[in-house]
Amino acid sequence: MKIEIDSGSGFCHGVVTAIHKAEEELAKGGPLYCLGDIVHNSREVERLSEMGLITIDHQQLSELHDAKVLLRAHGEPPSTYETARRNNIEIIDATCPVVLKLQQRIKNAYSLKTESDAQIVIFGKNGHAEVLGLVGQTSGKAIVIESLEEAKKLDMSKNIHLYSQTTKSLEEFRQIVEYIQHHISSNATFEFSDTICRQVANRIPNIRKFAATHDLIIFVSGKKSSNGKILFQECLSVNPKTYFIDSVQEIDWHLLQGAHSIGICGATSTPKWLMESIQEAIIKKIGPK
Repeated sequence: MKIEIDSGSGFCHGVVTAIHKAEEELAKGGPLYCLGDIVHNSREVERLSEMGLITIDHQQLSELHDAKVLLRAHGEPPSTYETARRNNIEIIDATCPVVLKLQQRIKNAYSLKTESDAQIVIFGKNGHAEVLGLVGQTSGKAIVIESLEEAKKLDMSKNIHLYSQTTKSLEEFRQIVEYIQHHISSNATFEFSDTICRQVANRIPNIRKFAATHDLIIFVSGKKSSNGKILFQECLSVNPKTYFIDSVQEIDWHLLQGAHSIGICGATSTPKWLMESIQEAIIKKIGPK
């Protein structure tokens, strides 16, 4: 029996930084709040909650005063910083550098655009924390599209500036770019910025290779993780015996019977310790590493 953890799975650099900042601040003592789940993994949220991290939403932030609040890697719109300033809140900013750079690009494009009919378009998931932060750079004027089908509904007679949520599929983004290039009016301009994080995008070919080399795959991720859903589908596309779980308790032991090689992998929001605990549970239950 071979039970292997994918060496390329686990937290991305942005999430690692946010977790470290939270742990450092918690070690100093005193209350520390986090605006939204620090990472889309309930097990890691629970771990930090036990250390004292208090998760709040935007409504609670507006009612909070004279406190310390950590902003997670996803980033926030300008209105959040204004609320913090108004309420004398100390911000511990853990926004991912890749997201910060993207926010600045969109902000600059919005502030400098002179053509009134230009459309700032973001390829991303509606309502996702990162996307809300990006749309906020345009005073809510940006258009969010989630697929090529939605891109086809854009007004091709107007200028388009296209960006992408950092964790979206690079292949899907390129398909959207190609479609717009072929359909935009000759009287309109099209500019696009490939703002997809390569640390995330490069995991797709690597995780596909990993999934293809095992009889069965246990994919570990929080149910809220967009990146997790994408990577799970990539694993499933090359290995139909791929199963999505978020904890040891969700393992269906009957499915593991007969497998000689089991691979364990996860999303950019999946902690290594969680994958290791699942590996240990499988070893204890059905066989050696």
